[in-house]
Formats: sequence, C-alpha cells, structure tokens
Amino acid sequence: MQASNEGTSAIPTGNIFANRIVLAIMSSNFLLQLGIWIRNFAILLYVTDITNNNPLYVSLISVVEFTPIFIFSFIGGTFADRWKPKLTMVWCDLLSAVSIGFVLLALLFGSWQAIFLATLVSAILSQFSMPSAMKLLKQHVPGEQLQSVMALFQSLMAIFMVIGPVIGTLVYQRFGIYVSIGVMGAMFLLSGLVLMFLPRDLEKEKTEVENNFKKELADGFRYVMSKKVLKSMGGIFAVCGLAVGLISPLMIFIAIENLGMPKESLQWLLMANGIGMLAGGGIVMAFSKKISPQKLLAIGIFASMLFTVGIGWSTSFVVTLVLQVLNGIFFPCIHIGINTIILKYSDEAFIGRVNGVLSPLFMGMMVIGMSVAGILKIPLTLSGVYTVSGILFLIGSLLVVPLFKVKEDGSNVSIGEKQPQS
Repeated sequence: MQASNEGTSAIPTGNIFANRIVLAIMSSNFLLQLGIWIRNFAILLYVTDITNNNPLYVSLISVVEFTPIFIFSFIGGTFADRWKPKLTMVWCDLLSAVSIGFVLLALLFGSWQAIFLATLVSAILSQFSMPSAMKLLKQHVPGEQLQSVMALFQSLMAIFMVIGPVIGTLVYQRFGIYVSIGVMGAMFLLSGLVLMFLPRDLEKEKTEVENNFKKELADGFRYVMSKKVLKSMGGIFAVCGLAVGLISPLMIFIAIENLGMPKESLQWLLMANGIGMLAGGGIVMAFSKKISPQKLLAIGIFASMLFTVGIGWSTSFVVTLVLQVLNGIFFPCIHIGINTIILKYSDEAFIGRVNGVLSPLFMGMMVIGMSVAGILKIPLTLSGVYTVSGILFLIGSLLVVPLFKVKEDGSNVSIGEKQPQS
C-alpha cells in the first residue's frame, strides 16, 4: 500500500482535469467508445439485413457480447490485480486491434457469421483491461474525487449514446460493414498508443503467494463475502442484471412493433436516452459531494423501474422519446453509484477481484435474461416482458435500502467487517 500512497500524493488534488492518469484513460475511453458504437450499429444493421430481422440472430449479438464477460471477468479481475495495469491495458487494446484484422479476413473469405468474432474478442480482452483502469484510478485519484471522476466517465458514455447511433448508422450506410469493422480496429490501435503515455506502473513488493493464482481467486471471493456492502451489491447486481437482460435484445422491437417504425429509427430512441444520460451525468457531477452513492443507486434503480414499464406499454413515439430521456437522466445514478461504492469500500489490492466477482453476477443474469427474452416475448407480449423487468428493478431498489446504514467515512476497515487472511 505504500507505493499506492506515493503515487496518489504525487498528483494534484484540486482539479481532476489536471490529473494525467484521468486524462489518458478518458482519451482512451473516447476512442474505444467511438469504435464500439460504430461496431455495434454496423453489426446490428448488417445482421438484420442479412437475416430479415430474425429475432434469434438479433438476440445472438447481445449473447456473444456479454457471455464472454460473464466467463472471463473472474479470471480477468484476478489477473488485473497481479499484472501491471498500464501494460495490461496497452496489450489488450493492441491484441484487439490485431484480432480485427483476422475478422476482416474471415469476412472476405468465409461466412458472414464471422462478424460475431469482432465482438467476441474485444469483449474477452475488456475483462482484463477494465479492472486495470479501475486499479489505476484507485491508485492515482484522491478518494474525495472518485465520484466526480465516475461522473465524468458517465458523461462521456452519455455523449456517445447521443452521437454513437448516428455515427454508427452513417458509417455503415455510407461505407459498409468492412470499413465499419476496420474503423473499430483503428480505434483500438489508437487507444493503445494513447495509453503508452501513462506513467510507468508502480512496482509492488514480491510476496510468497504472488504466483498462487487459485489462492488469489479464492481470496477475492472471501473478501467480497466478508464485506456486507459488497455482499449486498452482489444481490443488487444479480436482480438488475436479469432486468436489463430481459429488455436489451427487445429494444429494436419497441421501434418496429409498438411504434410501427423502421428499424433504423432505433437510433433516435437511443439518442434520446443518451441526451438524458448527458444531462444526468452533469447533474450528478454537480451534486456528487452532497449525496451518498447508496442513495444515488437507489434513486437510479427505482427510476428505471418506472420508465421501463412506461416504455414497454407506450405506443406513442413522443411519449416513448420522453420516457427514454427521463430514463437516461437517472441512469448515471446507477453507474456512478455502483462504481463509487466498489472503489470506496474495496482495498486497492482487491479492486480487480471485486469486479471479477460482482460483474459475473450481473452479466450472468443478464445473459440468462437475453436467452429467455425472445421466448417470453411470445406468451407475455413485448409490454409484459418490460413489466417483468420493471418489477425486478423494484426489487433491486429495495435491496439497496440496507446499504444506507453503512458509515460514510470511506474507510475500508471501519464498517465492522473482517478482512480475509492473506
């Protein structure tokens, strides 16, 4: 922990924009978001064109994207705690860029199903890169600024929720699938180059058990189970993951069936959600020091319940658009609340493993939800599935209530929980 403290004290504590680690990771995230949004919309429109709106293939896009996250986040989180974060992030981006080259070759000489590999590989590598970024932020950002930094990242995501669908649709319609996938590879390559400008990784002390991967993995589970906050977060992740999974593959059918519009109109619904997220991120950033992350999380999940049910039953484009904006405004409360709680109540040495334990709960339940969404849609109808998702969000908001009792001093050892033995 000594090295971590030295790294933190060496940077400005007044302005997060003066923090070179934050700026570098933000720049990298900007490039990745651009590539990912172009990829996501290009693949979605390409698959619907090829398969004539086949819901099974449309759902498969989401399954291919999130199943690897569920499988590899256990391993990725543990290795992120073992490996040097800068080096890990650079290599993940470079390997992702190289993999895109193979995908393009497969598309040229093979079947169109090779398109799913573009999502598969980057989803796997992100499970090693993402916890490494969290680890760097834990090392180099003062505790009182963590929630503001999370709000900043949320705002960037919101910006791409607004412009991403338009850019993705435009690139695919103007240049086709090959250029779209190629742009994604270029963005990963540029991201890796940006991350090379990060300062050298902090050296950590060698220990006897450093190479005992199984022990470190088991310690991660014991650590989460020993902390009431993180254990409660596990239940919240599971319930909300199932809620999100049920509706994620069906959003395009809101446009097609409920609103009677062409599939390309999905971009306007996502843009409305992104505009809301952008506004919500700014609001949360402004009030981040006046409200606890637990309250942020509860407010966000409860709002998601209300607006999800409304979107599922609305047949008016204007009403659906308004609900999408409102849903977007409150979404940053969930994202910022979750990340702040994890960073605030986890020791630096366990950041990767905490993510590796909690993320699979969310992703696993989300994949289950995605897998049954198409099946449930037939007997329950589209509106019925959205209602079930809303009920799950309500349960999730109730599970946050016990976290209000947690002390707000930001200490990892002052909330009466045992630390796992090293």
